[in-house]
Amino acid sequence: MTASLIGTTIEWYDFFLYGAAAALVFNKLFFPDSDPLVGTLLSFLTYAVGFAARPLGALVFGHYGDRLGRKKLLVYSLLMMGGATFLIGLLPTHATIGSAAPLLLTVLRLVQGFALGGEWGGAVLLVAEHGDAGRRGFWASWPQTGAPAGQLLATGVLAMLTATLSDTAFNSWGWRVPFLLSGVLVLVGLWIRLSVDESPVFKAALAAAERRKTEQTLREKPPVLAVLRDHWRDVLIAMGARMAENISYYVVTAFVLVYATEHADTSKQAALNSVLIASAVHFVTIPLWGALSDKIGRRPVYLIGAFGMGIWIYPFFALADRQSFGAIVTAVTVALLFHGAMYAPQAAFFSELFATRMRYSGASIGAQFSSVAAGAPAPLIATALLAKYGSATPIVLYVMAAVLLTVIALGCAKETRHRDLADTRAYETGPAPAGDQPVHAP
Repeated sequence: MTASLIGTTIEWYDFFLYGAAAALVFNKLFFPDSDPLVGTLLSFLTYAVGFAARPLGALVFGHYGDRLGRKKLLVYSLLMMGGATFLIGLLPTHATIGSAAPLLLTVLRLVQGFALGGEWGGAVLLVAEHGDAGRRGFWASWPQTGAPAGQLLATGVLAMLTATLSDTAFNSWGWRVPFLLSGVLVLVGLWIRLSVDESPVFKAALAAAERRKTEQTLREKPPVLAVLRDHWRDVLIAMGARMAENISYYVVTAFVLVYATEHADTSKQAALNSVLIASAVHFVTIPLWGALSDKIGRRPVYLIGAFGMGIWIYPFFALADRQSFGAIVTAVTVALLFHGAMYAPQAAFFSELFATRMRYSGASIGAQFSSVAAGAPAPLIATALLAKYGSATPIVLYVMAAVLLTVIALGCAKETRHRDLADTRAYETGPAPAGDQPVHAP
């Protein structure tokens, strides 16, 4: 759990750091010839490119993660993400090298997205396949806390820098510090991740597959093809479940920085601090939601979050408009509380949808392909709607539409909390020997 949590925290720190920088400084440093709102749109466009690479990362890392193991691929993803983030901190701006600056920024963002596309599935599976079935929701939710922890770390570093540096110093060199810090964090994460053992469920499934190959009773399909052919319905359920969770998160944590500073005329420091405080609450409550999903099921907890977000999103913007620090903190904190109810059971829920030798591919495809339609364009769409209508009402309707899609997907799903992760039969094309049949949890 510690290895997965620290690794995901570092990877999300890298990913969210870019989002915060895109909202605050990249529009000035890499797109200086545009007006402020258009520059922000272009900045968020490079932000969205990272999401476009995540499905490719899910396919590649999922395939090899199901063939070679979870641990090896997690090490590769950490090195790729950390390396790309460190290089962003060294990147010349538009004033130095012209149009090559945003081009290089986009390439490094693609590498970030590719790495993150492979990170999430492996991290949650490493914990889910190690832990006991009765508390799987709780244990598997801990890698999910890497998202608010990374958000907390990224926003905290930026908030500290903006509080201690002048705007001129921050725009000149201060913004580079948190990106360069990633190099140190990666070394720590790499040391911890290399020390963890491979998932026992995966090792048992791999040994069983090799034995059946020898006995000529099994012909394995490539994991990706097996998922798309035999589990396409589960992939669609996972994608639909992600819509409200993913869209709302990036509206609440990334777009809110634009909305508060550009539309509601709130200070940059107040906006960053509100996300900082809310992320701390988010971190603490995610394992609690995960534990609740072990008691009452994944779907009920997920639905609490979805309906709660649909109801809260209007008061969220009403509070943000009040130009009060306390109001913004309340708005973001409650929104992330409902988001946590969707995000916490997601790791166990998606893991339980697929068999062991296709689980990395299935969970990653379901989670990352949806991010292209959900999280990637969310800040772009929200910023464009604000620019066109000058009001938060269209953004509220946008989030509510995503909630509706998630509720429909969950309505098509079955409860999964009692499923046995050692069940490999869905991956096979031939009969399994009797001795390899799983023992299902009560």
